[in-house]
Amino acid sequence: MAIYEYYCPTCRDTFELRRPMSEATVATKCACGQPAERTISNFAVARGEGAAVAQMEPEFGASGGCACGGGGCGCSS
Repeated sequence: MAIYEYYCPTCRDTFELRRPMSEATVATKCACGQPAERTISNFAVARGEGAAVAQMEPEFGASGGCACGGGGCGCSS
């Protein structure tokens, strides 16, 4: 299941729906009964452990490892 965000241009309401990915393109209606448009979700990353990993990446690349993030890019190093 995924959470999709929608916007209703009629009443200017935004809302979320949890639905299977196979239904991602199925049209949906707002609570006011008008068609809603799927929007691109915004997300944030909290500072903490993830920030520490992001700070370590340049050191990883400088020490001879793949600077692209783990070798999945095709680097030959």
